[in-house]
Amino acid sequence: MPIPQALVTRYFQLIVNRQYAEAERELERVKQKLQKTEWNRGYFRALYGMYLSRKNTTDSYAFFSKLDLSDKVSLHVYRREFLDNMRSGLHGDFDRGYFSAWGDCMRILTRMDIPAPTNPDNSKTGVTTDDGENAAEDTIETVRSDKSQVTIANFFNGDKKISVKTKKQVTVSESAVKTEEVAKKG
Repeated sequence: MPIPQALVTRYFQLIVNRQYAEAERELERVKQKLQKTEWNRGYFRALYGMYLSRKNTTDSYAFFSKLDLSDKVSLHVYRREFLDNMRSGLHGDFDRGYFSAWGDCMRILTRMDIPAPTNPDNSKTGVTTDDGENAAEDTIETVRSDKSQVTIANFFNGDKKISVKTKKQVTVSESAVKTEEVAKKG
């Protein structure tokens, strides 16, 4: 019985979208449909390895974590390499199944519309420092919705803004001090 491509396609979509619980259920469905052959065992191990490497984002050596899912050209190149390894007579059935799963993954990823990753770029101005690092703007961004936020940069720049909340706290504490003084005198 061949591998059900609809289940595998759905599985790849789920792991790319980081829907791990549903992906694990789909992987179990794929496992139930597979016959007990070395090729299928290699195919399943590749699927399971993709799941683990996609779920664990801290492994910088894993192929999936380095893979740019929006770069269609490199995905086609990887697919050709995996398919060449799958067709190679030097590999056993397990390895051929393994490479076939990766080839299928690359085929499906090229057909998916995945946006390019947004990396926070520190070089907004394009100015470099003496040691070659990019220098970001010297402005400090504060949360606009939080009017009570005061930064040390505002203090050093001479901005002595006190928010409404802080002013209320000051007036409450001043009135408490005055109340205590009146209570002591009386």
